[in-house]
Amino acid sequence: MRTMETLSGGQWVASGEWLDVHDPSDVRTPVARVPALSAEDVTRAYDHAERGFAVWKRTSPFERARILNGAARLLRERAEDIAADLVAEMGKTRAEATGEVGKAADFLEYYAGIAREGYGTLLHDVRPDTRTSFQREPIGVVLAITPWNDPLLTPARKLAPCLAAGNAAVLKPATETPIVALHFARALHDAGLPAGVLNVVTGRGSVIGDALIADPRIAAVTFTGSNEVGEGLRASLAAGNVRFQGELGGKNATAVLADADLPAAAKAVAAASFGQAGQRCTATSRVIVEAAVIERFTELLLAEVAVLRTGPGAAAGTTMGPLVSPRQRDGVLADIDLAVKQGAAVLTGGDRPEDEARRHGCYVNATVLADVTPEMNVWRDEVFGPVIALRTVGSFEEAVEAVNDSAYGLAAAVFTQNLTCAYRFVEEVECGQVAVNTTTSGWDVHHPFGGFRDSGSAFKEQGTEALRFYTRVKTVAFHFGA
Repeated sequence: MRTMETLSGGQWVASGEWLDVHDPSDVRTPVARVPALSAEDVTRAYDHAERGFAVWKRTSPFERARILNGAARLLRERAEDIAADLVAEMGKTRAEATGEVGKAADFLEYYAGIAREGYGTLLHDVRPDTRTSFQREPIGVVLAITPWNDPLLTPARKLAPCLAAGNAAVLKPATETPIVALHFARALHDAGLPAGVLNVVTGRGSVIGDALIADPRIAAVTFTGSNEVGEGLRASLAAGNVRFQGELGGKNATAVLADADLPAAAKAVAAASFGQAGQRCTATSRVIVEAAVIERFTELLLAEVAVLRTGPGAAAGTTMGPLVSPRQRDGVLADIDLAVKQGAAVLTGGDRPEDEARRHGCYVNATVLADVTPEMNVWRDEVFGPVIALRTVGSFEEAVEAVNDSAYGLAAAVFTQNLTCAYRFVEEVECGQVAVNTTTSGWDVHHPFGGFRDSGSAFKEQGTEALRFYTRVKTVAFHFGA
């Protein structure tokens, strides 16, 4: 088992306590351990970040760009090793993990380019002989709290714009998946990032949570995770006038209309629902089908599910890996059991593999539930696993109503060959990401990403929109007359 150190103040440090990291394909033996830092260690990380910010905000944007590009190059050079660790700690397939490494490098390269762009503009002024402008400035020390489902991509999504804008950061990766976050930090460190600009805090929330959130030097907190934790963070930060960005839960829906290309729709729904074992914030979990095609669509969807191969992410032929932990596995199975008790019918899956090769892992078989009604928990609550809830509707209007029948508003899709219905769907659904005849929008680094309603805060991630969260605006007027 490897022992890994974490980055604080430009140094790789350990502690007296450790956190074990397990492979979800077989949880019997840890694959690595990382430092379980103390509250005092967290305070020191903020000390380092404060000093790092003083240096980094005055660093030329061209130098920032050089470092971000250098880190991207190192991620690509180290992609094989990083992907292997991502598979080992989170359970993704090798293809999914390799794609995530490439996307993390894309974020660094994209925001390296943005760092070279203008940071303000001239404004007209009603006063004579006056030149007015506004400029964007970094906000200070940012706390980034990232989840276990995309443990490399999400830190890159948050930290690339944060650092490009001139801020310093403290990163708290998920306890279950800290290894690839340390790879990300090492790439930046090796590329020449000044000491203290990025500090990674690994540890137990019960020990370091208060120190992590209560430090008065925090200018902003960006968080991806559950609504319960996110809303608690929002409330605790409000009194301190700390910016909060939350990418929270979702109960994403796809509508399949009667005129859709049904084979294409079934293939896309299966990919959107069961990719990464359903552990994506944008994963499709509700599928709304017009009654005229429900039987044919269900037949096609079950055929797509039948070819999935569940197993270790590193194994040849695996198309769906395990869930991240025993707790996550057991929670998803409990959600399925509750749905059945409430009247849903299991068309496929609904259980876990029991063979010797997989019984020590966190697997759940791909599950399709029929006869789902709006009163069921599985229609309302985020499951975050490989589970589809099927519901039949009678018209386009009912389909839109069903999509919007949720507290969440992250992602939605429609499959139709009717251009009018497609445009109406885009206009009428209450979601931040909408797709027509394809899977989730917002995947590329320059696409603004984020949800409505209980799915998140007003601040978008990705693209130039992300910079609004990491910068403040200063307006300046010069009078140059006599």
